[in-house]
Amino acid sequence: MKIHNNLKTLAWVTVVAVLSVSVYFIFQMKENVRMETNLDEYMPRTHPAFVYSDMAEDWFNIKDGILIAIENKQGIYNPQTLEKIRDITEALEDMPEFDSNDVMSLYSADNITGTEWGLDVRSFYRRVPISPGGLEEIRQQVRANDMVYGRLVSEDETVALIIAGLHSDAFTQEFYHDIMAFAQGFESEDETVFVAGRPVVEGTMALLGPDDMKRMVPIVLAVIAVVLYFLLGSFRASGATLFSVFVSSIWAFGMMAVLGVPIYSVSTMMPVMLIAIGVAYGIYFFNHLNQFYKKFPQGNVSEALHYTLKVLWKPLSMAAATTMIGFVSLLSSQVFPIKYFGVFTAFGIFVAYLLALAFLPAAVVLLGYKPRQRTRSEEAVQKASWLNQWADLLLRNKVKVYFAVAVVVFVAGWGVQKVWINSSFLSNFEKDSEIVLTDEFVNSKFGGTSTLNVILESKQAGVFKQPEILRLVDDMQHETVKLEKTGNSFSLADYLKRMNKVMNEDQEEYHSIPSSSDLVAQYLLLYEMSGDPQNLLKVVNYDYNRINVTFQLKGDDSKTINETLEVIETFREPFAQHDVEINYAGSGYKALVFIGLILEGQMMSIAISLFLVLVLLSLMFRSIKAGLIGSVPILITASISFGVMGLLGIPLSTTTALLSSIAIGIGIDYAIHFLQNYRMHLQNGLGHMEAVYASMTGTGRAILFNAVVVISGFLVLLFSVFPPNRTLGALVSMNMFTSLLGTLSVMMVLGVAFRLFQNKK
Repeated sequence: MKIHNNLKTLAWVTVVAVLSVSVYFIFQMKENVRMETNLDEYMPRTHPAFVYSDMAEDWFNIKDGILIAIENKQGIYNPQTLEKIRDITEALEDMPEFDSNDVMSLYSADNITGTEWGLDVRSFYRRVPISPGGLEEIRQQVRANDMVYGRLVSEDETVALIIAGLHSDAFTQEFYHDIMAFAQGFESEDETVFVAGRPVVEGTMALLGPDDMKRMVPIVLAVIAVVLYFLLGSFRASGATLFSVFVSSIWAFGMMAVLGVPIYSVSTMMPVMLIAIGVAYGIYFFNHLNQFYKKFPQGNVSEALHYTLKVLWKPLSMAAATTMIGFVSLLSSQVFPIKYFGVFTAFGIFVAYLLALAFLPAAVVLLGYKPRQRTRSEEAVQKASWLNQWADLLLRNKVKVYFAVAVVVFVAGWGVQKVWINSSFLSNFEKDSEIVLTDEFVNSKFGGTSTLNVILESKQAGVFKQPEILRLVDDMQHETVKLEKTGNSFSLADYLKRMNKVMNEDQEEYHSIPSSSDLVAQYLLLYEMSGDPQNLLKVVNYDYNRINVTFQLKGDDSKTINETLEVIETFREPFAQHDVEINYAGSGYKALVFIGLILEGQMMSIAISLFLVLVLLSLMFRSIKAGLIGSVPILITASISFGVMGLLGIPLSTTTALLSSIAIGIGIDYAIHFLQNYRMHLQNGLGHMEAVYASMTGTGRAILFNAVVVISGFLVLLFSVFPPNRTLGALVSMNMFTSLLGTLSVMMVLGVAFRLFQNKK
């Protein structure tokens, strides 16, 4: 009685402690949780590419833009639409999130023309014309100005674009809602307003991310609750297990809040993963508890828990440790969302492990536990003769097993070579979502919603007043915009070509770089006197030894950016002959470097986690051979996973980059539990075949149940609003199945064939 009372006291202390910490973390989450979607905040500030890009953005005032497109299918050259273009422009200029000289539209753009007195720079209109003649004059002026036509006014003249460069730290959820409402306020029966640009994409992600997480958690809890009850046959056991894994999610997000770490898009998958992974610990706990009561039907709670924890703690500790290694290895990534995802998911797994060894026993003491009475069909499953038949079949056909594995790995290796990297933020959304359709619409009418900035530098002052170098710049632009997804480009060369043309009576043959350095200098001086010199500072510095060439792209994915870079790189040697160096800046280029870091971190993560798993398995079983054989299932799983990605054209992205760590971290659990059970039976005097049969019908069954629960949990990601999350859910579910199959087939065969452990007979 005294022991029982002590157990109850300890159980109550455990429950109160768990609840108290959970309440504390919940309050921290309410106060400090925030969603981070700014791509700049995903990247290491000290990386050379980002350091240079940040400097270039300061030099040329490069900013990500909010793009507002106003469409009038009857044409924009009417008083009502032109007035709205003016009103939107002036309103944006007055907003604190923008500088007035960073807002560009038909209303604010410079119309460079030539007069008998020199160069004239003025706006296309200040007052909105009412007469047909005034409207037609604006139309003709725009058509004659290629710095505006096709850039701020679509070639079919039905859409006008307003571009507003946003301060880097100005974007908030409140501003996102405000700018969307502001734009929609200008819609009418005749006009439709579209809002695009990277800040808008980021804002939409920040809006959908928490909503997606709130929706997914109840679904995964419901699905796993059903599967758990089916497997455990106990409301109490299922409820205690679900509560413990739910608490692990609260603690993980609570710790993020305490440390001031924001929620990134990939963080929204943490609850699903922690619940799916943590439930396995509960299954193993109650499986061993049931085994005790099967052997000792009259045993008491104290004895049952002592037996369960004694048998369970070692393999469970190793399983938790190897799973955590898989996620902690993500620290090798330089990308903050992946780094933090790995750390806090590992922390959540550690919490789930502790709760399995502390909270679940406390729940059994306080709530009681009645061993499940199995039906005849379930008894048949328990005997699992079919698993033994499966083992016999494989062991009789070892060579065929090895050959089949070799073929699968070969095909997977072929597929791995086809894996490609995708840096697109828009790929996070459905193809028919409003944000994607808006982006496609703006891309169809203009040069592109994404930008790539090429910075040309020389140590020699005034180098970019030389016609031969400016012609090289113009050639680079001309060749690059031939690409299907490179819409427009803009640089100092465009200013000079425009000025040369208008100063020669608008003759098309003069739409070229001026013939001499003196003429270039003269045009630039005239512009500085007539126009706004601040506009020139966006394309060239004061010393004329550094210029910014902006390319507009009709896609933000890596393929589009790389195709553009390939053409630009062909000009590296010609520029080098003039001591001019090519560098890159802007969000488009940073996104490309960002995804490269993901790949680099992915390879490092795989190497680290595989090495550490091999070492831990070798230490646990005191055998390098055991470590190597135990690693076989996850090696096969990782190969198949990336092979399938390559064969199906699934890209490596911020989300799918997590795949290998998840596969290694979770899949190794099966190998650990099977090998531990197999060795235990050998140590108890069974022969190798008897040990295989006992392991198959005992731990094999628990592994099978574990896989069913984990696969069910990850399949819930198929209901996510984000396509990459759905892809990850399907791939991880496939990985769990291949890990299960690899453990109960290839690894089992290798263990017997190589006499992995010695029996005591």
